[in-house]
Amino acid sequence: MSLFGAMTAAISGLGAQSRALGNVSNNLANSQTVGYKRIDTNFVELVTQSSRTSNTPGSVMARPDYTNTVQGTVEQSDNPMSMAIGGQGFFPVAAQRGTVDGLPKFDDRQFYTRAGDFQMNRDGYLVNSSGYFLQGWPTTAGGTEPDRTTMAPVRVSQQVFNPVPTSQIALAANLPADGVEPVNTQVRLYDALGTSHVANLAFTPVTIPGPPVSGTSEWDMTITVPDETVPVPRSVRLQFGAMGTPAVAAGTLGSFAGATNVVPGSTNLADPAVLTFDTDLGEGLQTIQLNIGEIGAARGLTQFAAKEFSVRNVTQNGVPPGSYSGLQIGDNGNVSINYDNGQSRVVGRLPLVTFSDPDALQRLDGQAFMRTLESGEARVTDVGTDGAGRLVVGSLEKSNVDIASEFTKLIVAQRAYTANTKVVTTADELLQDTINMKR
Repeated sequence: MSLFGAMTAAISGLGAQSRALGNVSNNLANSQTVGYKRIDTNFVELVTQSSRTSNTPGSVMARPDYTNTVQGTVEQSDNPMSMAIGGQGFFPVAAQRGTVDGLPKFDDRQFYTRAGDFQMNRDGYLVNSSGYFLQGWPTTAGGTEPDRTTMAPVRVSQQVFNPVPTSQIALAANLPADGVEPVNTQVRLYDALGTSHVANLAFTPVTIPGPPVSGTSEWDMTITVPDETVPVPRSVRLQFGAMGTPAVAAGTLGSFAGATNVVPGSTNLADPAVLTFDTDLGEGLQTIQLNIGEIGAARGLTQFAAKEFSVRNVTQNGVPPGSYSGLQIGDNGNVSINYDNGQSRVVGRLPLVTFSDPDALQRLDGQAFMRTLESGEARVTDVGTDGAGRLVVGSLEKSNVDIASEFTKLIVAQRAYTANTKVVTTADELLQDTINMKR
């Protein structure tokens, strides 16, 4: 009977519009939630019987229409650990399930989110406002390349940066070609405990008998370290230009001679000009390699015309102990710890996860998702590769809810709900009239 069909259809319409109102309400409530993805409503007709001559009223069903692939507005944040994804992809995160020895124990399941409002908790983990722990690839021991065979929650250690004793020194300077006075410079050294010391490098021109020949002089170099436990005299003669064995281009270093407590390296053309010496600064024997350029090339230590001795650059690889000073996340996903001694250490890299159909992910509380059969396999990849978006550090992706659009949907759902109640009322009145026909 069509009256019953009309009432059934209208009642299903009431239920469908109620679900639509629920979705609109949820969207409006989360309009300011970081990384929230709105839920639209699709209405699907259920047909019971239909032909060219007759049609029996069916009903309607409201199905959720997820918008996980729709980008929200990316806004700058005051939190340097906040991150947004420009494009496709999700952050891999872990959920805590209890503690072991005071540290969190994590759920074996994999979760994904777009909520990048991460902050460091008391244990050094990066956690967003929903309590999910950011995961990444740890770096290989002693290196900067990530170990892509494993993924774990990122944990930042705030321990000190261990000191590194000096083992390499590089000097770039120019000795005046017509110089007649000794010149010197200093370089800082660090021992195994990170204590600072000074090494003095002195250069004395060697007088050549006979008429002066431009660019073909020799210099005696001495290396002294005042703080060493037993003073050691170190010297070597530097031969430039035609004085080299064999001769090289004017003004460039050609060979060494008369080395005392210093071991010169190879003097083949284009080889590094290296001097190696040992010193004891109170923490045991320490071998240091002094690089002063390249044999036969105008690099490092040279001898060209100049009014005075000039040092272009002096560097060494020793490092004093350093304390934690901050965390830095690079655009490529590298997580680095900065120390107050000017050093930094890469502790991991953040990947992004993409899916064939992100809208088919299972939604969970706390702005997290889980993989489903319909979404496809989770593809873990580097930032900006294989379809993954770019990382916007120091920013947040806001909700993709448009309040004006949601209010429009709210009005339409309200009017549709009212219209369906009118159909139910009308069908009830007609049924009552039909019953009253027997009286």
